[in-house]
Amino acid sequence: MNLKEPLPMTQNIYDDPTFFQGYSQLGRSVGGLDAAPEWPALQALLPPMHDLRVLDLGCGYGWFSRWASEHGARQVLGLDVSEKMLATARASTSAPNIDYQRADLEHLSLPSLSFDLAYSSLALHYIKDLSGLFAQVYGALVPGARLVFSIEHPIFMAPRNPGWQVDAQGHKSWPLDSYQREGERVTHWLAEGVIKQHRTLGTLLNTLIDTGFNLRHVQEWGPTAQQVEDLPALAEEQERPMLLLVAAQR
Repeated sequence: MNLKEPLPMTQNIYDDPTFFQGYSQLGRSVGGLDAAPEWPALQALLPPMHDLRVLDLGCGYGWFSRWASEHGARQVLGLDVSEKMLATARASTSAPNIDYQRADLEHLSLPSLSFDLAYSSLALHYIKDLSGLFAQVYGALVPGARLVFSIEHPIFMAPRNPGWQVDAQGHKSWPLDSYQREGERVTHWLAEGVIKQHRTLGTLLNTLIDTGFNLRHVQEWGPTAQQVEDLPALAEEQERPMLLLVAAQR
């Protein structure tokens, strides 16, 4: 795998000490996949891992890379732009069939027809050239292989500050701010100046289709009743979709 040269890198916010310290305290950072409420729905979109060559885009701490290895993947390549995330992933991994590499997802040059599954969790909303990344992934997958990912839902990406609003009766709403205006959005989450890329739902899905992928499943994720009963704080996620889960096939 080679990186294209030379182009500006994606904002590497995860190596910011303030951001990384805050991120390391999140429930999903401590508890891994089982602490991510969307994981059961995302897992349902995955094929059996047996003997698969897996590409983990934005692998972070390596939770999914290790899960794939433990469930039978032949080899796993985990890519991330953050040195801090990769250091944690390597320190937590003993499986010899997992390789972690530092890479900017904006500027990949992946080997063709080399993977049976591409996976990404909550990384693609940072990518400006998403069509370029999808094209690289499409070429790297064998025919019939899947791309499965989660991303911040476009509705969640475009709130009118300060986000939630409550009327006199206590009813909550999530007013949108220029939903049709695509492009860079700057948020203040765990650190100041976190840059994300907003695009409409139609643009996101049509970019996949235009690349050549066939859509297999699209889910505007929300918690189940049981999840809300077990963790009442999740009730807020029933008010608007925070995450979008997508499965596509080459």
